[in-house]
Amino acid sequence: MLKKIWAGQNKLYWLLVPFSLLYGLISYIRRWLYLKGLLKTWQSPVPIIVVGNLSVGGNGKTPLVILLVEQLRAKGYQVGVISRGYGGHSAHYPLLVTTETLTTEAGDEPVLIYQRTGVSLAVAPKRIEAVKYLLSNYDLDFIIADDGLQHYALDRAYEIVVIDGKNGFGNGWWMPAGPMRENAKRLNEVDLVVVNGDLSHQLTLPAPVPVVNMQLKPGLAVNLLTKQTCDVLLLPHVQAMAGIGYPTRFFTMLMNMGVDIEQCHPFADHYAFQSSDLLPLANPQQNLLMTEKDAVKCMPFAQSNWWYLPIDAELNKPIIDILCDKLGA
Repeated sequence: MLKKIWAGQNKLYWLLVPFSLLYGLISYIRRWLYLKGLLKTWQSPVPIIVVGNLSVGGNGKTPLVILLVEQLRAKGYQVGVISRGYGGHSAHYPLLVTTETLTTEAGDEPVLIYQRTGVSLAVAPKRIEAVKYLLSNYDLDFIIADDGLQHYALDRAYEIVVIDGKNGFGNGWWMPAGPMRENAKRLNEVDLVVVNGDLSHQLTLPAPVPVVNMQLKPGLAVNLLTKQTCDVLLLPHVQAMAGIGYPTRFFTMLMNMGVDIEQCHPFADHYAFQSSDLLPLANPQQNLLMTEKDAVKCMPFAQSNWWYLPIDAELNKPIIDILCDKLGA
């Protein structure tokens, strides 16, 4: 229901507009206070690259963060990543993500990024603490902030905003009437806009800011239990599940690939899976196929017929050289 309201498909959002106006006013005043120096920002001695968005929901930030880590490393730079750790609760912060870190402690995205890259990654609700922790323990050239565009207490050298090409900014209203955290005019102030998928939504992109298209490309399916890999098209009787911002994006991708899907099972974003949620979804003759983000939470109780599909980001323009030139690296 909420997503239909945010998409403008349900006029009930007008009932929430007064609350949205209040949210927008608070957001504007808060940013103005930081811009005028009345609220202080902390500047890192190494450049901070923020990968964020203006709207809530899954926009494709995590695959882009992974790509940036890989490409910066390929140029010889030492990279760290920080995250708020949404959905995780640790007994102490900052929390350094390791092979032993659970998603219940760090959140699913940080664990996924670490498992894919092995990058030095710290989680803290106060992101400045995570930056300071990394700098005190590692010799880094760059730090990437996974999300945090609106975390103005942390100064940043480069801002990247990811937009969902299909859903755009929905009805354009601030929360709760719409999906916006900030006004779309904020795009005029960032360094780069990345559109995830084809832009099928009515959206005016800023003329002075570079815009890059990102496509998410699936790899081989990976068995959660055995780590065996396989062409996803060879998996019969697939029960597909996803607990991400827009589960239909995952299901549509599988259908377009020609995967033998018998049924789709959407869950809420950041859903805390239990074995009891998933065991009934697929019998031994079926295969349960999920996103990699879901898989990092399901490893402890994985079954032999459970698979995930890793996704890689591909950009239509090289951005690392532009980014490094802007930062003087």
